[in-house]
Amino acid sequence: MHPSRRRSLSCSFHHRTLEPRSCPIATRKKSVPAAVKATLRLVETSLDADKAEDIVAVDLAEKTSIADYMVIATGRSARQLTSMADHIVEKLKAKGIIAPVEGREHGEWVLVDAGDVIIHLFRPEARIHYALEKMWDAHLPDSDRAMVVA
Repeated sequence: MHPSRRRSLSCSFHHRTLEPRSCPIATRKKSVPAAVKATLRLVETSLDADKAEDIVAVDLAEKTSIADYMVIATGRSARQLTSMADHIVEKLKAKGIIAPVEGREHGEWVLVDAGDVIIHLFRPEARIHYALEKMWDAHLPDSDRAMVVA
């Protein structure tokens, strides 16, 4: 074959044995932008100030393209969930991030979509029922571990 007609392949084979010569595997992790990490810190700080319980940040960067992080937290009442969501939205808006909110009127599960950071706010029973940490293979808070595994 003429050299100008050769194609560069990422995985080449020996022409006689058809065994791979070398197949490089991409092992580099996706780097998360500093702005996303700042958003995550803002959300965690806001939830902590609002007395949220069992705050867990799940790193989704290598698992899905929907977001880089998912934050899951528990509130004791529908009023607390709504208040936490409102405070997060206000703080994100001050940083120029418009975050739609779902489930505010029901009060069992409130979702705030901050783009690369998705925030799930649950009442304790709903958090155990949906078990998002288990679905995404994250570390469960000790208080919920026994109930979800059982």
